[in-house]
Amino acid sequence: MAEKPRRSRGVPDPIRAEVDAGEAALEPDPDRSRAWTLYTDGAPQSHVDLDDPTWLEFEYIRRLGHIADLCAPPRTPIQALHLGGGALTLPRYISASRPRSRQQVVEIDARLIAFVREYLPLDKNAHIRVRNGDARAIAAKAPDGFFDLAVVDAYSGSQVPPHLTSLEFVEEVVRTLRPEGVYAANLADGGRLDFVRSQVATIAALFPHVLLIADPAVLRGRRFGNVVVVASRRELPLADLSRRTASDPFPGRVEDGGELAAFTGGAQVVLDATAQASPKPPPKVFERR
Repeated sequence: MAEKPRRSRGVPDPIRAEVDAGEAALEPDPDRSRAWTLYTDGAPQSHVDLDDPTWLEFEYIRRLGHIADLCAPPRTPIQALHLGGGALTLPRYISASRPRSRQQVVEIDARLIAFVREYLPLDKNAHIRVRNGDARAIAAKAPDGFFDLAVVDAYSGSQVPPHLTSLEFVEEVVRTLRPEGVYAANLADGGRLDFVRSQVATIAALFPHVLLIADPAVLRGRRFGNVVVVASRRELPLADLSRRTASDPFPGRVEDGGELAAFTGGAQVVLDATAQASPKPPPKVFERR
């Protein structure tokens, strides 16, 4: 059972509960009255402002938000598949910015789903269906050519599981996309970025247009962090993404074409037989200040 929040001087106490992955905690944002950060086993996973679901606090979610903004004309409803749920930050954002969108979310942690639904309830008008199960298994059951956007942001603890890193997995997700659909993956890596390089090579084996977005310090190997990879069969809005990313509170860099090919180098396509989990974050990378 989750610990019920108590208010002290107008600020709610953290809410904690045991979920399938360990301990989940919702901590209040001191700067936003009905905003919370979701932690799982000490790692920050999502931030949600119940009063303003268009507010995207985390830099990688903000970049996924840019992709959602540019995958179709403004306010146009879309069909979106989210593999990995967390606190449902991006689905809430799409629902608010693109009313009448229909979205399917897959989250493997059933108790986390219940926890989020209880304390961070969805808008009653949001067309968001949340399913409990393995991302790859449920993607395999999705219809062909149905989604405009597929977002892969599924972690076990702080690592991407091996079976969600392979060419065979990406093929399964690609099958669910419309011809003009967009594929986006949130990855985490550091140092030489060998994991990200192999993922770019794997995704590029299936899409003619690929780019990545990241903090320049991450791309230089100076710190561990998130890298968002975007791909499509159609040309991607490089100029718009670059402009939006450069104007973020924590500016990022977009790489594509020759720069991305040089970045990938001789990285090999990942197959089921060779797949490995993403690297563990260094100690204290999520230490709260």
